[in-house]
Amino acid sequence: MKKTILITGTSSGIGYSIAKEFSEANYKVIATIRKVKDAERLKKELNENVYPIICDVTNPEQVNDLARYVKEISLNGLLDGLINNAAIEIVSPIEFQDLEDTRTLFETNLFGLMHVTQTLLPLLGTSSKANKHTGRIINVSSVGGVLSLPFLSAYATTKHALEGYSHSLRRELSLFGIKVIILAPGAIKSKIWEKDQLDKKSYNGSRYEQPFKSFKKMMVKAEKNAASSASIAKFTLKIFETSSPKVRYTFTPGRFFNWTLPSILPHKGVDFIFNKVISLSKK
Repeated sequence: MKKTILITGTSSGIGYSIAKEFSEANYKVIATIRKVKDAERLKKELNENVYPIICDVTNPEQVNDLARYVKEISLNGLLDGLINNAAIEIVSPIEFQDLEDTRTLFETNLFGLMHVTQTLLPLLGTSSKANKHTGRIINVSSVGGVLSLPFLSAYATTKHALEGYSHSLRRELSLFGIKVIILAPGAIKSKIWEKDQLDKKSYNGSRYEQPFKSFKKMMVKAEKNAASSASIAKFTLKIFETSSPKVRYTFTPGRFFNWTLPSILPHKGVDFIFNKVISLSKK
């Protein structure tokens, strides 16, 4: 019997690649997207194991409908896996950050994720009707869930919160044998840093202008050696199928400099590096 998983945020990037990887491994994949045109595209581009569902994780009514969709699509009415991937980010100095945009970020990256999880827990194995069924949850966090970069404060804050939520969730769900795994990718190949759509108008001419330009150059350089979404998807399938998974996996190229070293340095040591690389020290 095919296993059924649900993945949020599958229109592009990591989510799309994970949906493709799992569907090719013969899983039934319920793939959430926000736009009808993306649902049609997924049907054309991916195989018959993919079931695109319109669901914005910030829309309570659409999230509440997810359980019904799972029951219709899954052969036993239960869910074998939930991969919480949907996320957005804001790039801005904190001083000029729009608080409404920040609230939207939290609704997507944290509160929407919590609602999706809460809605689907009975189908993952917490319900008495689940008959000892045990699903598995992978929460896609980020290296930024531990290492906070400048100009990505709101995103880093949501990922720090997600890490804390995941640890509490894992401990609670051990009661049912449901494993909760944190997957924390580092730099991923993306076009965001090559685009001029980042909002710089509000701080052009300010003290932030030059450090931000240096930060952008740093991110463009990192992206050249970044992991592909396809490689992360293969790794996601591997840890999903591992019988005894770790609590947390970090997936990043240049692991020593991008993860190990910043993890063992004191906070002021990391501050010193950023000050040197993107000129954040007071002059």
